[in-house]
Amino acid sequence: MQWEGGHVGADVQQFQVDLRGVVDLLSRHIYSSPRVYLRELLQNARDAITARNEIDGGGGRIRITPLTEASGEFVLRDDGIGLTAAEVADLLATVGRSSKRDIFDLPRSDYLGQFGIGLLSCFMVADTIVIRSRSARGGPAVEWTGSADGTFRVTEIDDDLPIGTSVHLVPRFDADELLRPAAVHELATTFGEFLPVRITVDTRAGDVDITRAAPFLDAATDPDAAVQYGRDLLGAAPLDVIELTEQATGTRGLAYVLPFAPPPGARQATRMYLGRMLLSERVEDVLPDWAFFVRAAIDSTGLAPTASREALVEDAALERVREQLGAGIRRWVLELGLREPHRLAQFVAVHEVGLKSLVRHDHELARFITRWLSVETTHGTMQIGDLVERYPHIRYAQTVDEFRQVAGISPGSEVLVNGGYLYDADLTRMLPDLYPQVTVEKVDVTGELDRLDPPPLDDREAAVALEGRAGAVLSASGCSVIVRSIDRPEMPALYVADPEVLRAIDRSRTKGITGSLWGGVLDRIDDTLAAARDDDVTARLCLNWSNQVVRALVRVRDDAVFARTLQLLYIQALLAGHHPLTDSDRSLMSSALADLVSLSAGIEGDRISFDGTR
Repeated sequence: MQWEGGHVGADVQQFQVDLRGVVDLLSRHIYSSPRVYLRELLQNARDAITARNEIDGGGGRIRITPLTEASGEFVLRDDGIGLTAAEVADLLATVGRSSKRDIFDLPRSDYLGQFGIGLLSCFMVADTIVIRSRSARGGPAVEWTGSADGTFRVTEIDDDLPIGTSVHLVPRFDADELLRPAAVHELATTFGEFLPVRITVDTRAGDVDITRAAPFLDAATDPDAAVQYGRDLLGAAPLDVIELTEQATGTRGLAYVLPFAPPPGARQATRMYLGRMLLSERVEDVLPDWAFFVRAAIDSTGLAPTASREALVEDAALERVREQLGAGIRRWVLELGLREPHRLAQFVAVHEVGLKSLVRHDHELARFITRWLSVETTHGTMQIGDLVERYPHIRYAQTVDEFRQVAGISPGSEVLVNGGYLYDADLTRMLPDLYPQVTVEKVDVTGELDRLDPPPLDDREAAVALEGRAGAVLSASGCSVIVRSIDRPEMPALYVADPEVLRAIDRSRTKGITGSLWGGVLDRIDDTLAAARDDDVTARLCLNWSNQVVRALVRVRDDAVFARTLQLLYIQALLAGHHPLTDSDRSLMSSALADLVSLSAGIEGDRISFDGTR
């Protein structure tokens, strides 16, 4: 900058910095949108009012006049401290730094520097900027006129201006909508509705007040307004409202518990204010990642913004805030469990899947939330806290199919957890880390069959004969037969297949409904897997020797009656295990029922042979 004797000159001068380059840097790499011009102007005005309050206690109003066809300009006025001629010179020296990087490294305490950055942001929407100001410290009024071509003019004026500053913007051809009434009202409300100054927007009907009390900062005074703010924030009534505070940085606000499960992969986000000025609608690093079940509105006077004022600087202060606010949410969970367990149950029911996902990777969260999560067991759905208290040894099945099969033969004195639902197997495996007195065992279908007792020695010969006779009947269905004693007399048979068998069966069913291309692919898969196995892949029907129907089958001499009865036991076991029936299974069921009815009625007809063929 060229100054004559330290006085402001009226000649047209040139910015020493590449103004177009700086504006391009602002619009492309610093600010997310030219909409932030109004936020920067509001911040400048608010800082000016704060500075004047420290001098004479005056100031406290910002007035915005949007662009109209009649006026041809946008105007923002404040009654803050204003600028002297010397301060204008310092301001221009700051704006004219030769290094672009220096402009954005200024501390927030540098009032003139931040005023200059706010001024530059206006070039994203305006071709011409005029600043008129009179300082509360005395001296003549000053007018600064800057143009997008990189030139500016500074003059002292004789107008009887009030103390404060007015910014006049002549819009760029592609940005005038952002200076018109609808956009100005929306932007002023978004950024400044909770500022501790009075902001008004001129309209044809008169001045409209923008500012109001912040409901998330005055919950104790007006709890209904705080809840309504949360309803507007979430789009639904929150499950609960949590007060959060961290005194060292002047950080406080409310966390609203979501009444619905967020989409998978959604990250925690906070509506963040600095000194009641909106920083961003979605700041992701104020609360811990595990707090996905809340949406918060937070204000801070001690956290540092980045150069764009759209995010927070990751420093020790932010780390402490995140830790303390997270601790406040943990306390809420713990206190809710002690005081209102029914509401905690409601909360967990809504967010259980997300909580299970997080506790697998967050040991700290797992320590205080796992006990309220629930799993399906052979004794019904149980909370983890009750499960580990009642059963020091917990067995679990990896898949739903394995659970359904093993549950049928699991002793009543033991507990079996269904690990087939999302994250439940992982959750069960980590229980010994959280509860050292607990042991966990993974079960498999084959191993459970090996645990079953064979029939007593006196019945062993009859049982072996039954296995052979029944196996011949079901050989066409790809199912072998074994006889074991299961301590559940009401259950005649159990269909048992390990995961590899079930996958092979699914591939076989798929080949029946697909074309030759995919059928050939599945054939090759079967051939490859068969070559890697030493035995044939078959399912098994486990007949329960403790069941009267099974024992009666030994005495059935009519091969047709025996075959039909066994086939129906096979179908019943499939249905009891929630296994889908194939077309051949349905046909088998229908023919077996029809033939049994015919036999019982004494009707002679076309009967099925012993091996299942006609």
